[in-house]
Amino acid sequence: MVKTSEGEMMRIENEFYEQGYSIIAGVDEAGCGPLAGPVVACAVILPKGYFNSLIYDSKKVSPKLRRELYGVISENAIDIGIGVASNDEIDKFNVRGATKLAMIRALLELEVKPDVVLVDGNFFDVNFWMLNHDGKKVVIKNIIKGDRKSISIASASIIAKVLRDNFMEHYDEIYPGYNFSKHKGYPTEEHLSAIKRFGVTEIHRKTYKPIQKFLKALKQSRLFDEEK
Repeated sequence: MVKTSEGEMMRIENEFYEQGYSIIAGVDEAGCGPLAGPVVACAVILPKGYFNSLIYDSKKVSPKLRRELYGVISENAIDIGIGVASNDEIDKFNVRGATKLAMIRALLELEVKPDVVLVDGNFFDVNFWMLNHDGKKVVIKNIIKGDRKSISIASASIIAKVLRDNFMEHYDEIYPGYNFSKHKGYPTEEHLSAIKRFGVTEIHRKTYKPIQKFLKALKQSRLFDEEK
């Protein structure tokens, strides 16, 4: 279990508070790497000064604790926005474009308009036009590994991860045999074996190389059978 310090996880938020900003949203995503399912983004606004030493990068938090923190964050947050981009949108716009789309959807779902938006990574458009509650342009800042530096981003990371896991557990019921509830769509040996055995589903990302490779081999096999 990772325990953080207030100085470690609130330094960035405090810098903005000291400049006079009062409402800060953290944004993060879950699901860029899997071969199947959506990418889920979340925007979280925490009360000014809120701290919990257990909130950290969702990848470093156990599934059990993640779900507990999901409840804690949901109860304490001022506002939470959720954005989803489907596997079809990932194929259409590529995963980075679809992730940006999901993040924008999460921000636009917020009822409380932030003054500052902290985004995990380095690719979100800092010139994205969004107005705060006073009608002024929101300040947007990209932070590499932000889920390990900002409690706002870490909170968004946890909410997004739990919600995406829920999606994949639901898909596990729709597509039995793939065991989506276990690997969550990531390219594990078990998942790749299931694809070879049962084929590609509607939720698989057709532009991802392992899926493309399988579909190409399947097409070649069918052409070979037709030539017989």
